[in-house]
Order: sequence, then C-alpha cells, then structure tokens
Amino acid sequence: MTRPFDSFVIFAEMRTGSNLLEASLNQIKGLRCHGEAFNPVHLGDPDLTDLLGVTLKERTADPIGLLTRIREAEGLNGFRYFHDHDPRVLDPVLADPRCAKIILTRNPVESYISLKIAYNTDRWRLTDVRDRREFKAPFKPAEFEAFLAPLLEFQLKLLRALQSTGQTAFYVDYEDIQNLEVLNGMAAFLGFPEGIGAVSQALIVQNPEEMSQKVRNFPEMEAALSRIDWFNLSRTPNFEPRRGPNVPGFIAAKGAPLLYLPLKTGPEARVRAWLEGFGDGLIEDFTQKSLRQWKRGHPGHRSFAVLRHPLVRAYSAFTETILPGRYGEIREVLRTLYDVPLPAIEDVGKMSALAQRSAFMAFLKFLKANLNGQTSVRIDQLWASQYAVIQGFGNFAPPDLLCREETLATDLAYLATTIGQPSPPLPPEQKPAGIPLSKIYDGEMEAAVHSAYPRDYMSFGFGDWRA
Repeated sequence: MTRPFDSFVIFAEMRTGSNLLEASLNQIKGLRCHGEAFNPVHLGDPDLTDLLGVTLKERTADPIGLLTRIREAEGLNGFRYFHDHDPRVLDPVLADPRCAKIILTRNPVESYISLKIAYNTDRWRLTDVRDRREFKAPFKPAEFEAFLAPLLEFQLKLLRALQSTGQTAFYVDYEDIQNLEVLNGMAAFLGFPEGIGAVSQALIVQNPEEMSQKVRNFPEMEAALSRIDWFNLSRTPNFEPRRGPNVPGFIAAKGAPLLYLPLKTGPEARVRAWLEGFGDGLIEDFTQKSLRQWKRGHPGHRSFAVLRHPLVRAYSAFTETILPGRYGEIREVLRTLYDVPLPAIEDVGKMSALAQRSAFMAFLKFLKANLNGQTSVRIDQLWASQYAVIQGFGNFAPPDLLCREETLATDLAYLATTIGQPSPPLPPEQKPAGIPLSKIYDGEMEAAVHSAYPRDYMSFGFGDWRA
C-alpha cells in the first residue's frame, strides 16, 4: 500500500521532549528520524560528520540538497526542526503536502525552566537516574518573555501555513509522548498502522518534580506570569483585507530625490506644492518597473507619507466625498441601507450643524462596520485605516519617514536636510468649506472614531483630537 507521505518533520523546540519522541518513532521498521538535520551548527548530532552523504559544509551551502536526500532515502525519513534552524528549508517543507507535519509543544514555562536547569547542570539527556544533578532555577520575567516571543511567532507561522495550503498536522503535547496509544496514532498518521510495541526507554524524564520545587523564586514567578497576556486578549483585531502598495499613486519631485506616498484624504495638495518647490515639476503614474528605475537612478532617495488624525481624515472623507455625492452609488447605499441621514445633494449647503453632526456620526458607525468587513460596501482608500495603507506600501516600498500633519513643516524641513537641500516653503493649510469640525466635535464623536480606527490610534499614538 502506498504511504500518504514521502517524508516528515517534527516541529518542536528545545526541552519539549523531541529526543524521546524521536527515539520512540525510530523503533518503527522503515522509518528514520535524522535528528536536528538543519541545526545551524551540526548535522542532527554534534558527533556526525555527514548525514546521508552530505557534510556540514555542503549542507550549509545547499540545504535543499540535504532535504532532497531525506525525501528520497529508502523508507520514510524525517527530521526535527526548531524555530532557529536553517530558515531556507522552512518554506519548501511547509509547502509540501507530501511532507507529514508533527507539531510537538510543551508548556513554555516548563520548557524555560528545564532549559535553565540543563544549562546549569550540563545535563541535556538522562539515561541513568544516578547521573541526575539538581538545580533550582531562578525565574526572570524579562528573560522569559524574550524566550517566549519567538516560539509564539513560530507557532503562528506554522498555523497560517497549514491553513493557507489546506494541510493538517498531528499535534502532540510533551505529556503525550509517553502515551503508547498516542504514539501509535501518530504512527498510523505517518502510514505505519502496525505501530510500535512500547515507548522508548532510552531516555528518562530529568525533572519530574512540581514546578514549585524546581524554581528558586516561585512566588515571584506566579506574580509575573499573571501579568502576561497569554491569549493576546489586549490585541487590536484587524479584519481589513490586505492592500496593495498603490504604486501608481506615488509622486516624486523632479528636482529632488524625494518620493511621496500619499494617504488619501490627507494634505496631498500642500505636499505636492512643497515638492514642486524643488523645481522642474513632478513625476507621477509610476509602475513598479518605472519606480525601480527611478530608485536606481536616484541614490540617496527618501520616501515619506503623512499621517493625519483619524477624526480629521474621516471628516474630510465625509465632507469632500460622501456629502457632495462624488461616490453617488455608495452615498445612496449609505442613505437607504445604513441609515445615514443624508440630504439631497442640492440641499447639502443648507444643512445645520446639528444635522451634519447626526449624519457624520451615522457615517462613523458605518465605518466601524465597513472596516470590520461587515458591510457590502468596499473599503475605499479614502477611509481605509492608515495602518492598512502603510502596510500595503511596505509590500513594495516602505516609507523612510512617517510625517505628522500637525508638525508637517518641521518634518518636511528635516526631510530636506537628509538630502542636503534647503526646504521650499510649505503652503498654508486651507480652511475647508462648509461646517468646520470644531463646530460639531465632542467626546462622543471622538469615541466613535476611536472605535472605528483602534489600530491607527494604537499604532501611531494618536490622542484625542483637541487634546
């Protein structure tokens, strides 16, 4: 019978029990796990000079060569992979549905303490209890968080790769690897329904005591762990779709190596006039090819974007686009389906401040739903979050500098100094027509826009508009 996989990988970390799991699996006839085959400093075992005929030097030069040998070796072959192993093989392995994925995890606090004990006792594997050395490890909160961060990031990467490629993995916990039923389930997953007869006895648990007996400052550890947001409950959810870089909207000065990445509904007219002040006009309508050529032809170039307070930006989108009917279809949808009390276009100039405030507040309610993917209306670049737009820039041309509208003159003057040119004058801000935001602003409005754009507030440090 044809087996479901050509190779396998055990995704694990130090002190998760991966040595014991490997020893148990290697009891299966026709299966071989080659240790940490892509450990940056050795070939699965410090004593090995070659693995499947590949030396450390050869693997360092061509890791895919060793990966191919593992795939093509007789039987079912695999290896253990940790988050800090050779990254060049990770994507090919994750993308290969014929490579079985086993994900071995352990409580990270247990792994951290076990690692500290191992470092201080120089006992990494235990085969005889008489060789055991005891050590009470100190728990250091900052050190633990630094230990934890890359592990969580790696697990999220694995999860996303499996989800996006439609694969599944066999998940197993540290405490399960001594459960024969679980091991035989894993063997069946790999295509060996005959399983194994017993858990390997080659290794024994090194530190079986309760945590309070292994940690020098256990009460301090309990207090520190209570402050860690294990489930990332404080994160700001983001349901906006990823945006492209919008290269055709970029603007370069002909007289200076400066590239402006506009955030729509921002002070674009003022910045364009400032760039024109360097002389010779502007370059627009870039393609990705022409932008690469421009960058190569302008060594020392600088790119920038200008952040605007989310409330001012939302109000500009509302008064400059929605109220006057520039987006006629969206305007009608807002009025009929989302209860935004918009007057006929010819009556916009007759709106009272109270009526305009009511319409804008309803628009903010719509924005929150729209940015969370809960409406049928597209998330237009005029009101997409600045975080999402800048993230889109970063896919091709991340800005060197994020300026702020409230300090624009100072920020642009600094930018000019970075290219060794005097800064042209920045045109004064033009007062918008119609009812000014200051006439209708209050705390309820601030709370509504904060609710619509939480990631912008959090990421860029915005405070209340009038603060």
